[in-house]
Amino acid sequence: MLKYALKRILTFIPMLIAISLIAFIISINAPGDPVERLSKAAGNEGSAEQQSGASKKIKQELRKKLGLDLPIFYMSITDIASSDTLYKVQDKYHKSNLEALTHQSGNWQAVSDYYNSLLKLQDAHMQLNAKDIVANNQSLVLNDVNESINQFGFEVGSLLETSKANLVDLKFEKMYSLLKNNPFLNILESDLNNTKKSRENLLILSTKWKTYIPAINWYGFSNQYHMWLFGDGSYRKGLMRGDFGISYIDSQPISTKIWQKVGISFGLSLVSIFLAYLISIPIGIYSAYRKDSAVDKGMSLILFILYSMPSFFVGTLLLLQFANPDNLSWFPVSGIQDPTTFDPNWGFWTKIKHRMPFLILPIITYTYGSFAFLSRIMRVGMIDIVSQDYIRTARAKGLGEKKVILKHALRNSLLPVITVFASIFPMAIGGSIIIEVIFSIPGMGVEVFNSILNYDYPMIITVFTLSGFLTMVGYLVADLLYAVVDPRISYK
Repeated sequence: MLKYALKRILTFIPMLIAISLIAFIISINAPGDPVERLSKAAGNEGSAEQQSGASKKIKQELRKKLGLDLPIFYMSITDIASSDTLYKVQDKYHKSNLEALTHQSGNWQAVSDYYNSLLKLQDAHMQLNAKDIVANNQSLVLNDVNESINQFGFEVGSLLETSKANLVDLKFEKMYSLLKNNPFLNILESDLNNTKKSRENLLILSTKWKTYIPAINWYGFSNQYHMWLFGDGSYRKGLMRGDFGISYIDSQPISTKIWQKVGISFGLSLVSIFLAYLISIPIGIYSAYRKDSAVDKGMSLILFILYSMPSFFVGTLLLLQFANPDNLSWFPVSGIQDPTTFDPNWGFWTKIKHRMPFLILPIITYTYGSFAFLSRIMRVGMIDIVSQDYIRTARAKGLGEKKVILKHALRNSLLPVITVFASIFPMAIGGSIIIEVIFSIPGMGVEVFNSILNYDYPMIITVFTLSGFLTMVGYLVADLLYAVVDPRISYK
């Protein structure tokens, strides 16, 4: 069995690489800019026109720390028309636009000239000051000047993200119209003409044929995926060493946040599964032994009624009935401890005793739905086993019914139940979102819920990666338990 377990663990390596690669692809294609999100979390938000030079420098440093100034992968397969340094463009929307323009023109140099002329035009526009313009011409209205400047800036920003020819032509017409109707914008005419000429060169100097010739670019180990996986040796340790990145919500390390939550969700899941098995297995055995009796039908009816009731309904009902001063205020309303009396220095059993009243209702909500499912699996498995020849032989030898059921039939009927047991591992990292939100339990369920609401992609991808890994662990544990309960199963 040890040899089999080692072989299975070795197969984890390619599977983990595949999971990490899928998670990485999701992360780089997630909407939004990570630097912008982290800047907002740090209070550095603002439009491109409002950001100071210092703010831009901070963003550049943050981008470098995150490795976003590196190529995405070890290599890329493009065409000879594309630039192998396009990854250096910071804005992902600008980058997408440059890729589209290169595909249209096939001439990277012409695309680069057009892009640089747009950036120069944008810089010139940002130098305009409405108050200075009004001060030099008293006949102008400040609000009108501001509106015209902002409209021009909007058109320039749109061109940096637009590659469709008809839209680009409309943008240029709009900007020339603004220059004609607002003489104070004539200072931008020279840069606008250069930009217009660069745009025309995209068509004149087009080498579309280059886009049909493939090219392979090799970047080595200095790339985003390698850094994400193994770290850079200084700022980031990498996924393999437990570094899952930085949260977009509060700029805290994901590894620090997640380990504070996993213990709570894992503990609740473990207790829930233990109670579910402790109650369901005897019910399943008794139902199989008394098959089609009135007791069997009655228990099946009750269990299926429980199974059909949604957890959010049962959780809310329990709170209204047993944590409500108007009814029965037996249990606390929310949380897992009383912040005014809880002492972190308490011993383990003291903490458990303090938290027990807080956890009773959540554990009931976690557990009740498993009774019907597990007991029916156990019942079907037991019915199948007790009809086997070796069970009839054991009875024919004069063994007591209790010994026949518990010693000979039980172990073999546990195989389907063990399969369900494997789900406890990924469940621990995902938590139960509905139950944890209802009872305000600070576990992984609430963390995942908040991450989805706030588009905290590093946390979502971390849960995805760990869930994949723990699913593999769960199936390995289930396979090993098969051999433990059934001697006929042997791994060589």
